[in-house]
Amino acid sequence: MKMEMKRILSAVAIACAVSLFAFGCAKPVKVDPGAATEPAVTERAPTTWEPGQTWPGPAGEEALTDTPDVELALLEGRTTGPLFPVYYDFDRSNIRGDQEERLISNGNYMIDNPRVRVRIEGNTDERGTREYNMALGERRAMSARKYLMDMGVAAGRLETISYGEERPISFGQDELSWSLNRRADFVILR
Repeated sequence: MKMEMKRILSAVAIACAVSLFAFGCAKPVKVDPGAATEPAVTERAPTTWEPGQTWPGPAGEEALTDTPDVELALLEGRTTGPLFPVYYDFDRSNIRGDQEERLISNGNYMIDNPRVRVRIEGNTDERGTREYNMALGERRAMSARKYLMDMGVAAGRLETISYGEERPISFGQDELSWSLNRRADFVILR
């Protein structure tokens, strides 16, 4: 009887492990873009869009889809509108030339709104150790902070934090997904 119970428990454990693996590896569920998900953080300024128009990706790539809501949700990360996230090259924390316009826009918004305080959140893709990615995320947040301070934004209005690889917005295992996760988000503090 004891041996039979062990076999049953072993079979149940194997079945659970297989089902967890199978369901754990499933692709992310598509979410209705109209569904409410943290509106205070993810709302974007109104944007016009025409069918067939493509939206530029983080490194000037064409849009992932021709649906602006899905594209903006991916491209704008966890940044609070009307600010924009800044994207980085692999294993780098310097501001890319194609991202300067975004930082200038963020800086101008902060200069025009002197009571706004912002947390700059450094993020990385999943490659590298946790410790390395936390340090890289911090360097990315600090480079964005320095850029804004050089524009005239007071240091006391800018906080930084690194999330490293802990808060991805794209869960794919490809260069496009990784490039979306290599970013600094700008979150307005309420």
